[in-house]
Amino acid sequence: MGSPLVYKSNALIEASYRLTVYEQRILLGCIAQVRRDAPLTDQQLYTVTAQQVADMAGVGLKTAYRHLKEASERLFDRRVTLHEAPNGVGGAKVRLTRWVQEVVYQESEGTVALRFSQPMVPYLSQLTEQFTRYALTDVARMNSAHAIRLYELLCQWRVAGQREVEIGWLREAFQLGDKYPAIKDFKKRVLEPAINQVNEHSPLWVKWEQRKTGRRVSHLVFTFDAKPSEKPVKARKDKTSRNAKGKGGSAAGAIYGIPRAIIEAKARAGESYEDAALRLLNEAKKG
Repeated sequence: MGSPLVYKSNALIEASYRLTVYEQRILLGCIAQVRRDAPLTDQQLYTVTAQQVADMAGVGLKTAYRHLKEASERLFDRRVTLHEAPNGVGGAKVRLTRWVQEVVYQESEGTVALRFSQPMVPYLSQLTEQFTRYALTDVARMNSAHAIRLYELLCQWRVAGQREVEIGWLREAFQLGDKYPAIKDFKKRVLEPAINQVNEHSPLWVKWEQRKTGRRVSHLVFTFDAKPSEKPVKARKDKTSRNAKGKGGSAAGAIYGIPRAIIEAKARAGESYEDAALRLLNEAKKG
């Protein structure tokens, strides 16, 4: 059986809210349990266990227990601002609501159970159009809440392979408030870590560039696609590895899903890690 699937209305994907990564894990674990063949009501109770979170996120059970309790206490007070109706029906309106109406934490069993709020139900159930779907495992290993949000926004435009967003809109969607007002801090603390997490843990590779309005950086343009399914062959290091310098620093990790050791072995003289990885991706797709 494949990974459970998360279905969200596009209006919910583009909503404004702030959640920690463990709050996200609880909610997504419950959303993935919503059945597609039966109506969802606000009376249904969905349960996530610490063991499930530990297995999903690749963390220790004690760590999952501790974070699950803290996240469940905060989750009840979390709110979300929606700007459109589910399925795109009806005129645009701003709707401020809560994710859940009840949260039950059982410490002895290490479980969190929740009931979604009644206004949230139409954004999660019986979606016929304008919705986004992805596998729960796509984001399971991400430890950045911003990365999970970014991945959802990319999945919404998966067919197009490119998405342009206004930075102010993205800041509002992430509910950053007054944090990281300088563009360099926003890129360092929010954007670049999220990009790295998507590239490392999800089925997508993504790169970005900025666009200016006048002298001000106003928009971000994301280009993305599915990673090649085939695994790159093991390559020996050669002299070109010393020329593969650019974004990314050490040789650990991967770019666009390609291990740095492979990038170093196949990089051309003067290529950055990012440019070499993108070229190898394109060559793999053509081949």
